Amino acid sequence: MAGTSYQALRSLKALPAAAETTPTATPTTAAPLSFDVEKFTYTRAANPARTLVHDEKKRLVATFTDKARTVTLVGPKRVFAEPEGTGATVTSTTWARLAPQPWAAGAEQGWAKPWLVTALQDTKPDILGIAMQYIQGARDIVDTHGRRYAGNASFGPPGVGALRLEASDFYDYLGVPWTFPDGRTKPADKARLGAMDCSGYLRMVFGYRLGLPLMSKSEPRPGPAMPRRAYAMAAYGPGISVIPDRNVRPALASLGALLPGDTVYFITDAEPGIDHSGIFLGIDSEGKHRFISSRGGPDGPTMGDVAGKSVLDGDSMFTRGFRTARRF
Repeated sequence: MAGTSYQALRSLKALPAAAETTPTATPTTAAPLSFDVEKFTYTRAANPARTLVHDEKKRLVATFTDKARTVTLVGPKRVFAEPEGTGATVTSTTWARLAPQPWAAGAEQGWAKPWLVTALQDTKPDILGIAMQYIQGARDIVDTHGRRYAGNASFGPPGVGALRLEASDFYDYLGVPWTFPDGRTKPADKARLGAMDCSGYLRMVFGYRLGLPLMSKSEPRPGPAMPRRAYAMAAYGPGISVIPDRNVRPALASLGALLPGDTVYFITDAEPGIDHSGIFLGIDSEGKHRFISSRGGPDGPTMGDVAGKSVLDGDSMFTRGFRTARRF
């Protein structure tokens, strides 16, 4: 199946909505709002520049951020859990989806209002729901050709000792060659079938599953496409920086700028520079800012605390190494 393209493979996934659910993020209640979009109000906020959408009772319905496609919306309450990795859970009514284009002030007069109506009623997994479809024990989901595109993922094949090798991208997990917009075709490594490293995992969630354009490698230029490596995503990935990288651990107060679906970046070894990435899930049952990422321990995507707590505050390896966050 040489030279498979993004659109060709996505067209194979014509599955019923039931096949897209994940038991670790099941809605527990109906959305509490009646959405009369003609009565919504749109107000501007700063740091970062964004538009807040409220209903007629002044309840927050959605947040659109300038230059970013990630939008947070109110929706049914969900509980994200990974009992094998942590006792902490994330309970939230916030859903994170990708708009068809980056936001700009006043877009509610054009494409945004009809999109918002549809998005508020969308029952398909969002960024967070899709991210949870790759944790340890997640059930397999296959396309109409029998190809597995979700389910328990590894970080990579065994390396030296207990270490797992990096460099597994989303197409390695899928087991298919991939042709990128620049014309480069990357072959899947059979030894990496079912594996994704930290940035490969983000490229699976945001790129393959949700449609953000993908670079074939990490090129030093900003734009709408996702680079291959974590350091490049942090520096010039799509969207905007919501916590700037000053090469130090950000102040605790800066975590208030985060929204579920934001991408977060870390230094995890003695070498300088960003080397790890994840997705912010929200505030957990312990009051901590919890994220999910693919890593060598416990070998794949996890929101758990094996080989380091998956939180941005407190005192852990990832907390000390946290540097910056980006909203795609």
